[in-house]
Amino acid sequence: MNPLSRLACSLAWTLALCAGAQAADWPARPITMIVPFAVGGSTDATARLLADRLGKELGQSVVVDNRPGAGGNIGGSLVAKAKPDGYTLLLHTSTMTTNVTLYKDMGFDVRKDLMPVSQVALIPNVLVVNKDLPAHTLDEFVAYVREDKGPVNYGSAGHGSSQHLSGALFNNMVEGRMIHVPYKGGSLANTDLLSGQIQAVFSPLVEVLPFIDSGKLRALAVTTGERSSRLPDVPAMREVLPGYEVVLWNGVFAPAGTPSEVIEKLANAIHAATQDPSVRKILADQGSIPVGSQPAQFGKVMDSEIQKWGELVKVSGARID
Repeated sequence: MNPLSRLACSLAWTLALCAGAQAADWPARPITMIVPFAVGGSTDATARLLADRLGKELGQSVVVDNRPGAGGNIGGSLVAKAKPDGYTLLLHTSTMTTNVTLYKDMGFDVRKDLMPVSQVALIPNVLVVNKDLPAHTLDEFVAYVREDKGPVNYGSAGHGSSQHLSGALFNNMVEGRMIHVPYKGGSLANTDLLSGQIQAVFSPLVEVLPFIDSGKLRALAVTTGERSSRLPDVPAMREVLPGYEVVLWNGVFAPAGTPSEVIEKLANAIHAATQDPSVRKILADQGSIPVGSQPAQFGKVMDSEIQKWGELVKVSGARID
């Protein structure tokens, strides 16, 4: 071996040792968890709950940094391009797998630039209608939409959002005449639903629970395969529409190239956090289902979700260039 080759091998060996030592010491300083949505939403609430518990598990503070915009792509791109050392993480949602088909260019490659760490929780959408709408059950609402008994404008957080796709799938399956009304956020859609400007929203459960509990909105069905323990008297959509199922989720990602030791330690900490009784109670009160999966499991979920949401995007006809 010539001197240059020996030097290259020595440098590579030294770098490998340093990387291994850094992974073993991780975390040695605070961690930043980027949330690609605004403060105050359901994703932000889950991130702050998780960050607090992770800080206790890892012995370092986890700071939530909200970077909203472009359907979550701005925050996702920041993490995809961050140093892969475990100190910059991403808490994203199933929106990211939707965006693969919805956007011509996300600014990063989901499969190549990010590593799935752990799925945190599953979140049902719930079909809620204005309390004055003359449809009190899911069967009545299906008939109302099919027979065009009155205008049914359904709001969403924007083109390609889970609310939009849930409604588009429903409309397609019942051959209805609902009209999609996109807003710049789910809270704006819910405000107009309460006032009667629109008639329905397929909303993340956590965002409308107070209105359901107070009787200001009427819940007709959840979009998950089974009923929600939070609303046991509200049917699952597929009880009336076999084959209908839309499940939202959130999960943690790291930049590609993050040491496997760090990924494993982080996944184990997330699993421990989601098994904590206080965390599980808070999530259950919101209607969410804690998961805390391992990286390989989450990777398989990502592959299937990209395909499933891609098909829903095509059904909706949404596209953002």
